[in-house]
Amino acid sequence: MNTAELNTTRQELIDWINSLTDTSLLNLLNSIKLSRVDNDKGWWNDLTPSQKENIKLGLKDLDQGNIVTSKEFWQRFNNE
Repeated sequence: MNTAELNTTRQELIDWINSLTDTSLLNLLNSIKLSRVDNDKGWWNDLTPSQKENIKLGLKDLDQGNIVTSKEFWQRFNNE
């Protein structure tokens, strides 16, 4: 995308956002914006040691093939 196209897209997005009245969509866009703040810091550093350990355990399960499909999960969940 060249500079002119980028500027046009930027202005179209600004105009669109200014016209929004859907609170949930505005909240989503704000979440995206906030997720980009402090990008150097990274979200990982904001996690507790317990949260980090749970993620590492989940990744280990994935690596070992200990997974279920979404369909299998919901079938099990609905049968309990």
